[in-house]
Amino acid sequence: MNMSEVETLAKVEVLADLEENVRELMIAHEAKRILWFPSELLSAAPDTDPDLHIRELRRRAEGISTPARVALALNLLTEEGLPHFHRLLAVYLGGDTFWSKWTNLWTAEEDRHGAVLHDYSRDSMVLNNPVIEKMQFEYLKAGFEPTWDKDPYRVFVYTTLQERATQVSHANTGKLAGAYEPMIGTVLANVAKEEARHYVFYRNVFEEVLARDPNRALESAAAIMPSIDMPGVNMPHFREMADVIRRAGIYGPRDYLKIVEEQIRYWAIDAIEGLNEMGKKAQEKIMAIPARLERVADVMETRSRAKTFAFAVAFAREFEME
Repeated sequence: MNMSEVETLAKVEVLADLEENVRELMIAHEAKRILWFPSELLSAAPDTDPDLHIRELRRRAEGISTPARVALALNLLTEEGLPHFHRLLAVYLGGDTFWSKWTNLWTAEEDRHGAVLHDYSRDSMVLNNPVIEKMQFEYLKAGFEPTWDKDPYRVFVYTTLQERATQVSHANTGKLAGAYEPMIGTVLANVAKEEARHYVFYRNVFEEVLARDPNRALESAAAIMPSIDMPGVNMPHFREMADVIRRAGIYGPRDYLKIVEEQIRYWAIDAIEGLNEMGKKAQEKIMAIPARLERVADVMETRSRAKTFAFAVAFAREFEME
């Protein structure tokens, strides 16, 4: 057995020691959650003509801006992909444990997010549905093979950051699109609230990992926190769509900076003591990340120029953004 395999086994043992914490976190998660289903959020009121409901929805959706439609497409594809990446968690959290119960619950909850956005897109015709379905196919076919999936600690740093980023993106997209069409505002608010609870779960898990194995936990965090690729990075036109979302003020480098700063504060990275040399170096690296992210955001904003976009998924309508 090589050193890397020994390290992984040691980390898996720490996760096994956390099972009681996971049980308690699951109880707290489900106690705060109001379980909803797509048909409940999207259906007409009992005394409303269903055909009229759809016509009115499509009329309202006509006002949704093209950048908001691009954000909806990216959010939809990301959510539809997440349940298919169940295996990234299941590798370390399988078996008859509360870990596997959590992974299955997370997958079931995420599946509803993709379903409600897909159903909304079909009902409202806010996106070119044949195009979005082909994009989803290509996205899932490409897969998601992150470099961190061999390290169980990195998995939880990544999921903490990713769930928080997804929450921010959904909430802000909901505000932008919901100004024209209130139903999508309600849908995305519900999705964002659930992502917030997933974020709390993963953030608390890594807090417990830090308490038990601070040196290796900090090394894993230092490898992930400087930047993360969102799960949708392999989808067609991801980079261009992400640029639109940044320019629209929905999600960008400054949002990621805030998320990293939140985790540094919550995990009290600067206050961890008794570290070995590896742990101290990782701690120093993490504490320097916000300044680096600030510089990245400054450069991106300084170099940004007006640009024209067009996406088939948004009916190939040309639009310019600053």
